[in-house]
Amino acid sequence: MSIEKPLVDKKLLMFVDDIYEDLELWYPKLRMLEAGATVVVAGPESGVKYQGKHGYPCVSDARIDSIVAQEFEGLIIPGGFSPDKLRRDPRVKELTRYFAENDKLVAAICHGGWIPISAGVYRGVRVTGSPGIKDDLINAGAVWEDAAVVVDNHFVSSRKPDDLPAFCEGILQVLLRWEVPY
Repeated sequence: MSIEKPLVDKKLLMFVDDIYEDLELWYPKLRMLEAGATVVVAGPESGVKYQGKHGYPCVSDARIDSIVAQEFEGLIIPGGFSPDKLRRDPRVKELTRYFAENDKLVAAICHGGWIPISAGVYRGVRVTGSPGIKDDLINAGAVWEDAAVVVDNHFVSSRKPDDLPAFCEGILQVLLRWEVPY
């Protein structure tokens, strides 16, 4: 039995720092690996073990400062409390703007939306996210929707860990240019 690997030629970036939401990093990472993608998890330092909100560790593959955005097809941003810290990093915002401005995947779940907010890329974009950042999204100029997943062009967003299956489906739709029913 052969398993299809539709993302075998795709390289994706994820951000990590302490207190990331465990499932929101690991579920999409493993789902994209399963589909054949190369996934690079970048943190403030390379090779450092970052602790998830629920204690599950993730060792970063690369330093955020070393990332060459042109090598990647898209960005997946997990939630938790790490996005609040990461969004203060000018390089994180620069990378996020690169993906947004070049029509490449920008996917954020839960509090991950804080990073595109701080990067200034959500104005006029239909999004969802944790209800805790709904006001932040609206104040950033985004168009808020309460849905498991919202796909708007190359932007994908979801609210919480329960939405991860829909979130990953939205990511695949953007990367594979599937017809988007949302």
